[in-house]
Amino acid sequence: MKRTRLIFLGTGDAFASGGRHLSSYLLQHPEGELLLDCGPTILASLNRHGLSAEAIDAILLTHFHGDHIAGLPFLFLHYINIEPRSRLLKIVGPPEVERRVMEIFRAMYADTAAEPLPFALEFVEMKPGERRIFGGAEIDAFRTVHQEDPPSLGFKIRAGDRKIIYVGDSGWSEDLIKHTQGADLFLCECSFFETRYETHLDYPRIAENAGRFGAKRIILTHLGQEVLDRQEEVALEMAQDGLVIDL
Repeated sequence: MKRTRLIFLGTGDAFASGGRHLSSYLLQHPEGELLLDCGPTILASLNRHGLSAEAIDAILLTHFHGDHIAGLPFLFLHYINIEPRSRLLKIVGPPEVERRVMEIFRAMYADTAAEPLPFALEFVEMKPGERRIFGGAEIDAFRTVHQEDPPSLGFKIRAGDRKIIYVGDSGWSEDLIKHTQGADLFLCECSFFETRYETHLDYPRIAENAGRFGAKRIILTHLGQEVLDRQEEVALEMAQDGLVIDL
């Protein structure tokens, strides 16, 4: 039986700190594949690691900042020209997901966006508190402290017999403690070290609450330069582009 595996395609912040690719993670599980966010370096990441995009059933978008969604037009071109796709692709995200994705597609490749795609796109809006099933995985959405309107989402993913919590961008909230309990993996953004923002997490705040998350494994990602410059002080596990873990 196929394992539940997470491949770290892009673990950098919006500035590609340390030369890292931007936010994207491929979750392979016994019943399908999910792409978690789709940063603009998505094709470079897939090609670097010899991975196919064909098996992706759905793409989960946490919010609409470019470092998390701007790879979608490139992925569409890939499906048209390089790895022809005919089956349905679901794109899941906060309210307005269809408008936001198609706007960026038209802005980047107006001629291509004006023509029908050779594969069907289904856009699915999720609000905090909603549950859906995509590609055999059960997805719960919850609000994170980042964008307000439409709200940024975190995802609680049950794939196979594993539970994964993914937070794309978020400031501190006590609700994180509630959502991460019993997780096999908490994939947690860590953009800063000494700087503290309301809409991002910093390492000291994560570290002081690490014991409260109740997750079997915590991996820090979306890593900013402050964190990379002081990584010898970081006791928690840090992601790397190309990291592969079996859950």
